[in-house]
Amino acid sequence: MLIEYMPQITLVIIYICIGLFAGFTSGMFGIGGGAVRIPLLNLAGLPLLSAFGINLVIVPFSSLVGALSQRGNIDKELTVYLVVGGVFGALIGAFLAGLIPTFILAIIFFALSIVIVFGIFIDRIMPTLAHRINFTHRAVFASSFFLSFIAAIRGGSAGSLFPAFLKAIGCDIHKAIATSLCVTIFTCIGAAAIFWSRGDIIWWPAIFALIGSMIGAKLGSTVSLKTKSIWLEIGLGMLVVALALITVYKAV
Repeated sequence: MLIEYMPQITLVIIYICIGLFAGFTSGMFGIGGGAVRIPLLNLAGLPLLSAFGINLVIVPFSSLVGALSQRGNIDKELTVYLVVGGVFGALIGAFLAGLIPTFILAIIFFALSIVIVFGIFIDRIMPTLAHRINFTHRAVFASSFFLSFIAAIRGGSAGSLFPAFLKAIGCDIHKAIATSLCVTIFTCIGAAAIFWSRGDIIWWPAIFALIGSMIGAKLGSTVSLKTKSIWLEIGLGMLVVALALITVYKAV
Protein backbone atom coordinates (compact mmCIF):
# COMPACT_ATOMS: atom_id res chain seq x y z
CA MET A 1 0.00 0.00 0.00
CA LEU A 2 1.06 3.57 -0.67
CA ILE A 3 0.42 4.30 3.01
CA GLU A 4 3.41 2.14 3.94
CA TYR A 5 5.80 4.66 2.37
CA MET A 6 4.41 7.73 4.14
CA PRO A 7 6.51 9.48 6.83
CA GLN A 8 5.57 8.64 10.42
CA ILE A 9 4.38 12.20 11.12
CA THR A 10 1.94 11.94 8.20
CA LEU A 11 0.54 8.70 9.60
CA VAL A 12 0.18 10.31 13.02
CA ILE A 13 -1.85 13.16 11.49
CA ILE A 14 -4.00 10.67 9.57
CA TYR A 15 -4.79 8.66 12.70
CA ILE A 16 -5.61 11.80 14.68
CA CYS A 17 -7.91 13.04 11.89
CA ILE A 18 -9.65 9.65 11.72
CA GLY A 19 -10.19 9.89 15.47
CA LEU A 20 -11.49 13.47 15.24
CA PHE A 21 -14.06 12.60 12.59
CA ALA A 22 -15.26 9.38 14.24
CA GLY A 23 -15.29 11.03 17.67
CA PHE A 24 -17.34 13.98 16.41
CA THR A 25 -20.01 11.69 14.94
CA SER A 26 -19.97 9.72 18.21
CA GLY A 27 -20.57 12.77 20.38
CA MET A 28 -23.04 14.30 17.96
CA PHE A 29 -25.29 11.28 17.43
CA GLY A 30 -24.44 8.95 20.31
CA ILE A 31 -22.90 6.26 18.11
CA GLY A 32 -19.78 4.37 19.15
CA GLY A 33 -17.97 5.60 16.05
CA GLY A 34 -16.73 2.18 14.95
CA ALA A 35 -18.74 2.13 11.74
CA VAL A 36 -16.77 5.25 10.75
CA ARG A 37 -13.46 4.48 12.45
CA ILE A 38 -12.95 0.84 11.39
CA PRO A 39 -13.09 1.29 7.59
CA LEU A 40 -10.91 4.41 7.79
CA LEU A 41 -8.27 2.66 9.92
CA ASN A 42 -8.35 -0.27 7.51
CA LEU A 43 -7.99 2.15 4.57
CA ALA A 44 -5.01 3.72 6.35
CA GLY A 45 -3.19 0.39 6.13
CA LEU A 46 -4.08 -1.43 9.34
CA PRO A 47 -5.22 -5.09 9.21
CA LEU A 48 -8.97 -5.43 9.69
CA LEU A 49 -8.70 -7.32 13.00
CA SER A 50 -6.34 -4.61 14.29
CA ALA A 51 -8.86 -1.95 13.24
CA PHE A 52 -11.54 -3.91 15.15
CA GLY A 53 -9.40 -4.12 18.28
CA ILE A 54 -8.28 -0.47 18.17
CA ASN A 55 -11.88 0.66 17.77
CA LEU A 56 -12.98 -1.36 20.80
CA VAL A 57 -10.18 0.17 22.88
CA ILE A 58 -11.13 3.72 21.83
CA VAL A 59 -14.91 3.57 22.21
CA PRO A 60 -15.06 3.48 26.05
CA PHE A 61 -12.89 6.60 26.32
CA SER A 62 -14.56 8.65 23.59
CA SER A 63 -18.02 7.59 24.81
CA LEU A 64 -17.07 8.60 28.36
CA VAL A 65 -16.23 12.11 27.16
CA GLY A 66 -19.56 12.36 25.35
CA ALA A 67 -21.56 10.83 28.22
CA LEU A 68 -20.08 13.24 30.77
CA SER A 69 -20.93 16.18 28.51
CA GLN A 70 -24.54 14.96 28.21
CA ARG A 71 -24.94 13.29 31.62
CA GLY A 72 -28.16 15.17 32.41
CA ASN A 73 -29.96 13.32 29.60
CA ILE A 74 -28.95 9.75 30.53
CA ASP A 75 -31.84 7.37 31.31
CA LYS A 76 -30.26 5.56 34.27
CA GLU A 77 -32.94 2.85 34.57
CA LEU A 78 -32.68 1.76 30.93
CA THR A 79 -28.90 1.97 31.07
CA VAL A 80 -28.67 -0.92 33.57
CA TYR A 81 -30.55 -3.36 31.31
CA LEU A 82 -28.78 -2.15 28.17
CA VAL A 83 -25.33 -2.50 29.75
CA VAL A 84 -25.88 -6.02 31.16
CA GLY A 85 -27.36 -7.34 27.91
CA GLY A 86 -24.79 -5.51 25.81
CA VAL A 87 -21.77 -6.76 27.73
CA PHE A 88 -22.83 -10.41 27.37
CA GLY A 89 -23.61 -9.94 23.66
CA ALA A 90 -20.31 -8.17 22.99
CA LEU A 91 -18.24 -10.86 24.74
CA ILE A 92 -19.81 -13.70 22.78
CA GLY A 93 -19.60 -11.74 19.52
CA ALA A 94 -15.90 -10.98 20.08
CA PHE A 95 -15.13 -14.69 20.56
CA LEU A 96 -16.87 -15.46 17.26
CA ALA A 97 -15.30 -12.57 15.31
CA GLY A 98 -14.21 -13.75 11.87
CA LEU A 99 -16.09 -17.05 12.02
CA ILE A 100 -19.41 -15.94 10.48
CA PRO A 101 -19.35 -14.94 6.77
CA THR A 102 -19.07 -11.19 6.35
CA PHE A 103 -21.84 -10.99 3.76
CA ILE A 104 -24.38 -12.64 6.09
CA LEU A 105 -23.45 -10.22 8.87
CA ALA A 106 -23.77 -7.29 6.47
CA ILE A 107 -27.27 -8.32 5.40
CA ILE A 108 -28.40 -8.74 9.02
CA PHE A 109 -26.87 -5.39 9.95
CA PHE A 110 -28.52 -3.67 6.98
CA ALA A 111 -31.95 -5.13 7.78
CA LEU A 112 -31.65 -4.08 11.43
CA SER A 113 -30.60 -0.58 10.40
CA ILE A 114 -33.60 -0.06 8.11
CA VAL A 115 -36.07 -1.31 10.73
CA ILE A 116 -34.54 0.86 13.44
CA VAL A 117 -34.38 3.96 11.23
CA PHE A 118 -38.09 3.51 10.59
CA GLY A 119 -38.49 3.45 14.35
CA ILE A 120 -36.79 6.84 14.71
CA PHE A 121 -39.65 8.51 12.87
CA ILE A 122 -42.53 6.25 13.88
CA ASP A 123 -43.85 8.79 16.38
CA ARG A 124 -44.12 11.33 13.56
CA ILE A 125 -45.52 9.15 10.77
CA MET A 126 -47.56 6.63 12.82
CA PRO A 127 -48.18 8.22 16.25
CA THR A 128 -50.95 5.78 17.20
CA LEU A 129 -48.68 2.78 16.70
CA ALA A 130 -45.82 4.54 18.47
CA HIS A 131 -47.94 4.99 21.59
CA ARG A 132 -48.67 1.25 21.66
CA ILE A 133 -45.00 0.31 21.75
CA ASN A 134 -44.14 -0.70 25.29
CA PHE A 135 -40.78 -2.43 25.67
CA THR A 136 -40.36 -4.39 28.90
CA HIS A 137 -37.02 -4.43 30.68
CA ARG A 138 -36.57 -8.04 29.53
CA ALA A 139 -37.08 -6.96 25.91
CA VAL A 140 -34.59 -4.11 26.33
CA PHE A 141 -32.04 -6.58 27.76
CA ALA A 142 -32.60 -9.05 24.89
CA SER A 143 -32.41 -6.32 22.24
CA SER A 144 -29.17 -4.96 23.69
CA PHE A 145 -27.69 -8.48 23.75
CA PHE A 146 -28.57 -9.09 20.10
CA LEU A 147 -27.42 -5.69 18.81
CA SER A 148 -24.11 -5.92 20.69
CA PHE A 149 -23.58 -9.52 19.55
CA ILE A 150 -23.99 -8.58 15.86
CA ALA A 151 -21.79 -5.50 16.29
CA ALA A 152 -18.97 -7.23 18.20
CA ILE A 153 -18.57 -9.87 15.49
CA ARG A 154 -17.78 -6.90 13.24
CA GLY A 155 -15.49 -5.26 15.83
CA GLY A 156 -18.04 -2.60 16.75
CA SER A 157 -20.00 -1.46 19.78
CA ALA A 158 -23.58 -1.36 18.40
CA GLY A 159 -23.31 2.39 18.94
CA SER A 160 -24.61 3.08 15.45
CA LEU A 161 -27.84 1.24 16.38
CA PHE A 162 -28.40 2.04 20.07
CA PRO A 163 -29.50 5.69 19.65
CA ALA A 164 -31.94 4.80 16.88
CA PHE A 165 -33.22 1.81 18.87
CA LEU A 166 -33.80 3.96 21.97
CA LYS A 167 -35.59 6.60 19.92
CA ALA A 168 -37.73 3.85 18.37
CA ILE A 169 -38.90 2.63 21.79
CA GLY A 170 -39.95 6.09 22.87
CA CYS A 171 -36.92 7.96 24.21
CA ASP A 172 -36.43 11.63 23.39
CA ILE A 173 -33.58 11.93 20.85
CA HIS A 174 -31.29 13.81 23.25
CA LYS A 175 -31.91 11.16 25.94
CA ALA A 176 -31.32 8.38 23.38
CA ILE A 177 -27.97 9.87 22.37
CA ALA A 178 -26.74 10.39 25.94
CA THR A 179 -27.89 6.93 27.09
CA SER A 180 -26.22 5.26 24.10
CA LEU A 181 -22.92 6.97 24.89
CA CYS A 182 -23.14 5.77 28.50
CA VAL A 183 -23.92 2.18 27.47
CA THR A 184 -21.09 1.90 24.93
CA ILE A 185 -18.55 2.76 27.64
CA PHE A 186 -19.18 -0.68 29.11
CA THR A 187 -20.14 -2.89 26.18
CA CYS A 188 -16.72 -2.60 24.53
CA ILE A 189 -14.43 -3.26 27.49
CA GLY A 190 -14.71 -7.06 27.60
CA ALA A 191 -14.56 -7.39 23.81
CA ALA A 192 -11.48 -5.13 23.71
CA ALA A 193 -9.75 -7.38 26.25
CA ILE A 194 -10.34 -10.39 23.98
CA PHE A 195 -8.77 -8.66 20.96
CA TRP A 196 -5.89 -7.46 23.18
CA SER A 197 -5.21 -11.00 24.46
CA ARG A 198 -4.99 -12.24 20.85
CA GLY A 199 -2.40 -9.57 20.00
CA ASP A 200 -4.63 -7.80 17.45
CA ILE A 201 -4.10 -4.26 18.81
CA ILE A 202 -1.28 -2.08 17.42
CA TRP A 203 -0.79 0.51 20.13
CA TRP A 204 0.78 3.57 18.52
CA PRO A 205 -2.00 4.08 15.95
CA ALA A 206 -4.50 3.37 18.75
CA ILE A 207 -3.08 6.13 20.96
CA PHE A 208 -3.22 8.84 18.29
CA ALA A 209 -6.67 7.77 17.06
CA LEU A 210 -7.79 7.82 20.71
CA ILE A 211 -6.53 11.38 21.22
CA GLY A 212 -8.41 12.55 18.14
CA SER A 213 -11.54 10.63 19.13
CA MET A 214 -11.74 12.16 22.59
CA ILE A 215 -11.36 15.68 21.25
CA GLY A 216 -13.92 14.97 18.52
CA ALA A 217 -16.39 13.47 21.01
CA LYS A 218 -16.26 16.60 23.15
CA LEU A 219 -16.85 18.85 20.15
CA GLY A 220 -19.64 16.64 18.82
CA SER A 221 -21.40 16.53 22.20
CA THR A 222 -21.28 20.31 22.49
CA VAL A 223 -22.89 20.70 19.07
CA SER A 224 -25.45 17.96 19.79
CA LEU A 225 -26.75 19.67 22.93
CA LYS A 226 -27.39 22.84 20.93
CA THR A 227 -29.06 21.12 17.97
CA LYS A 228 -32.84 20.82 17.59
CA SER A 229 -34.31 17.33 17.96
CA ILE A 230 -35.66 17.10 14.40
CA TRP A 231 -32.24 17.78 12.88
CA LEU A 232 -30.61 15.19 15.13
CA GLU A 233 -33.26 12.64 14.11
CA ILE A 234 -32.76 13.37 10.40
CA GLY A 235 -28.98 13.34 10.71
CA LEU A 236 -28.97 10.11 12.73
CA GLY A 237 -31.33 8.41 10.27
CA MET A 238 -29.22 9.40 7.27
CA LEU A 239 -26.01 8.33 9.02
CA VAL A 240 -27.35 4.90 10.01
CA VAL A 241 -28.60 4.19 6.47
CA ALA A 242 -25.32 5.37 4.91
CA LEU A 243 -23.25 3.20 7.25
CA ALA A 244 -25.50 0.20 6.55
CA LEU A 245 -25.08 0.66 2.80
CA ILE A 246 -21.30 0.96 3.16
CA THR A 247 -21.29 -2.25 5.24
CA VAL A 248 -23.11 -4.15 2.49
CA TYR A 249 -20.91 -2.63 -0.25
CA LYS A 250 -17.72 -3.71 1.55
CA ALA A 251 -19.09 -7.22 2.02
CA VAL A 252 -20.01 -7.77 -1.65
